[in-house]
Amino acid sequence: MLTAGLLAVSGITALSSAARAADADLARNGGFESGLDNWSCTAGTTVGSPVHSGGSALQATPAGSDNAQCAQTVTVQPGAQYTLSGYVRGSYVYLGASGTGTTDVSTWTQSAPDWQKLTTTFTTGASTTKVTIYTHGWYGTGAYYADDISLVGPGGATGQPPAAPTGLKTGTVTSSSVGLSWTAVTGATSYAIYRNGVKVQTATGTSATATGLTPSTAYSFQVTAVNDAGESAKSAAVTATTTAGSSGGSTDLPTHALVGYLHASFANGSGYTRLADVPDSWDVIDLAFGEPTSATSGDIRFNRCPVTECPNVESDADFKAAIKAKQAAGKKVLISIGGANGQVQLTTTAARDAFVSSVSNIIDTYGLDGLDIDFEGHSLSLNTSDTDFKNPTTPVVVNLISALKTLKAKYGSKFVLSMAPETFFVQMGYQFYGTGKFGGQDPRCGAYLPVIYALRDDLTLLHVQDYNSGPIMGLDNQYHSMGGADFHIAMTDMLLTGFPVAGDAGNVFPPLRPDQIAIGMPASTNAGNGYVAPAEVTKTLDCLTKKTNCGSYATHGTWPAMRGLMTWSVNWDRFSNWEFQKNFDAYFG
Repeated sequence: MLTAGLLAVSGITALSSAARAADADLARNGGFESGLDNWSCTAGTTVGSPVHSGGSALQATPAGSDNAQCAQTVTVQPGAQYTLSGYVRGSYVYLGASGTGTTDVSTWTQSAPDWQKLTTTFTTGASTTKVTIYTHGWYGTGAYYADDISLVGPGGATGQPPAAPTGLKTGTVTSSSVGLSWTAVTGATSYAIYRNGVKVQTATGTSATATGLTPSTAYSFQVTAVNDAGESAKSAAVTATTTAGSSGGSTDLPTHALVGYLHASFANGSGYTRLADVPDSWDVIDLAFGEPTSATSGDIRFNRCPVTECPNVESDADFKAAIKAKQAAGKKVLISIGGANGQVQLTTTAARDAFVSSVSNIIDTYGLDGLDIDFEGHSLSLNTSDTDFKNPTTPVVVNLISALKTLKAKYGSKFVLSMAPETFFVQMGYQFYGTGKFGGQDPRCGAYLPVIYALRDDLTLLHVQDYNSGPIMGLDNQYHSMGGADFHIAMTDMLLTGFPVAGDAGNVFPPLRPDQIAIGMPASTNAGNGYVAPAEVTKTLDCLTKKTNCGSYATHGTWPAMRGLMTWSVNWDRFSNWEFQKNFDAYFG
């Protein structure tokens, strides 16, 4: 009897092990390492910090009428037991399952300042083959995080992924969109659209429109079919080139514009240049600089150069008359805020409001066309928890965005808004963003990206300072240094192509329009590090607008509608016998 009993127990143990071996983790992309693939989210994104494990986690931000749910539907077996678990951070974070066929379940935490594991179990109904697992926050309570979500139990009959779609073709093409259609695939529940090899959107039918594209740019598209079993191979590729679109928009800039900073509040080795003496070649003149009364006041003052420093300075009346004359000739005159010595940190809403009021006063006093943001140094940096450029939380960034949107709304569509960030604050974001997932990085890395992104529809010109810069990694994953055309080509290509921020393919900074881009260069060797001779300027323009005369860097497109060039400065170019201006005029006619 003892032997028989032992055999019986052994048989039971063997059976239990076999049953357990059939269990599997059925949640797809539960660690969010592939962005939001397989998840449907109302207000979610992936971030590189904080994470529980791996390189990514979910960040979702509830609103007043949205609890920021992320969900996926999983194939299960009827009458089987399942364990749902995951790690969360934040307040009022929920993890649950619906459509179980028995009792739907959820578990939650009121407060998890660090990663906390949530676990619940359920048994499926007698005819249940699919359940939906989800996580969500609570209305208006701030962002929550989730990672390593798993659903362990016996897998359902998943079948086979569908066949690859056929018949992909393009339809209507505009300056910013391409229509696509394809043949239906048997068994497909949805389709994924890839642009230049990167998945950009999904569709439930057999057509879609790719939007947010750059004018005069060639794109390659492919489509895959998706069902519960997975994703098909990609279809054959089709290509389309967007149309040129408008040139100039409501701000009436010429197709190709020359932008320069005029030393209006100080003198240096280049000497003072009266506004009336600026040649007609200059289409946008940025008055340098408006500066704050203190770094955090938001109170901007524009003090013209005193006679003691600038003996040939014109009177206020003549200065205002010169502005009107330039405008009558079709030129734009802006006030530039910041500069190397003008640190501006809008840390409070009071500073934001002071910024709006004081900048408005300068614009109204002198009758200016708009505003240039030249925040440098420590004006912009990101808080440690601020990891998503599309949803910034750092006060100095949020308040600046709010202030600029207020000014744009106040002055209307003809208000010219430009920005002149340094490469460290923009293209450096391809490698690093803020302090990084492990901390220790410079919090200023990429700090301009959320401002540019938020104002992309209001932004007239972005002219990154391609000077006084250290080596920057381009989209070819090679470092590029100042001193030749390749640096300008690589840096500009990043803006016109878009790039994953901090290497996260699921978090891409989208391309700007060519008409929004001017390349920032020093006018002479005296003006700043990174000067290149006129021949290198011409090579840069040839490569980006014609795809000729290129060097070692291979661009991702051709942009004949690129707006033009910016230089520091008008004064230094005059000092150098107008070398920069003459080269621009010779190139664009």
